[in-house]
Amino acid sequence: MLAPLFSRRWLFTTLLVLVAAGVMARLGIWQLDRLEWRRGFNARVIAQANEPPIPLDAAALDLDLYSMEYRKVLVTGHYLPEDAVVLRNQVWTTVYGNLVGHKLLMPLQVDGSDSAILIDLGWIPAEEPLNLAQYADPGTVTVSGQLRRAEVDVRLAFNADPTLQPGQQRLAVWNYLELPRLAEQMSTPLITSAYVQVVPQAVQEQPPYANPPELDLNEGSHFGYAVQWFTFATILLVGYPFYARRQDLRNEK
Repeated sequence: MLAPLFSRRWLFTTLLVLVAAGVMARLGIWQLDRLEWRRGFNARVIAQANEPPIPLDAAALDLDLYSMEYRKVLVTGHYLPEDAVVLRNQVWTTVYGNLVGHKLLMPLQVDGSDSAILIDLGWIPAEEPLNLAQYADPGTVTVSGQLRRAEVDVRLAFNADPTLQPGQQRLAVWNYLELPRLAEQMSTPLITSAYVQVVPQAVQEQPPYANPPELDLNEGSHFGYAVQWFTFATILLVGYPFYARRQDLRNEK
């Protein structure tokens, strides 16, 4: 039954069917890979989130903070408002609608250390000119939050942040959170493997409004999509020989 499929009449169509079925099967495998990645991500997040908070002191800064994303931390130090920056076009959702403003990011020099870690304090109104020092609590503070990674592939960004011009010392407003680039303009050495996102501990009555994202830890539709692609490939491979045979029988009559 399969031999006629490789005859001169059906060879080109057979090759197209085989290629199409191969692509569908590969898409199914890709969806299974995505599912495996998603399960690994969910397990990592749950494991870190369930761990008790750790004090992010001078000694802890040498840990692999990148691999500890979503771990709850307590960090004590003093803010460096002169090195604060903002991310533009950030939305704060209220009962009155969505407000567009900035996300405030301020380095905190860790007690007992010469290094600082960036703190995501949350949403602030877009002000001109920017007066970021007003949001810095004076003296020594203890921040409760969670570690986050700053992963931005600016090579794919259509509005990447510009490079500094001759005589320009720093950028105050950014499109993307690029910790290595931010570190270049800081007066204090900045940790670039992770930053701390503030988690609100009480009702927030004034900005900055901390707004950590709500994580969706379900597995998504990857398994269902994989089944669909494998089904399409199977239908194509099984149904095509019967279709070709039926056409040949019609032509023989």
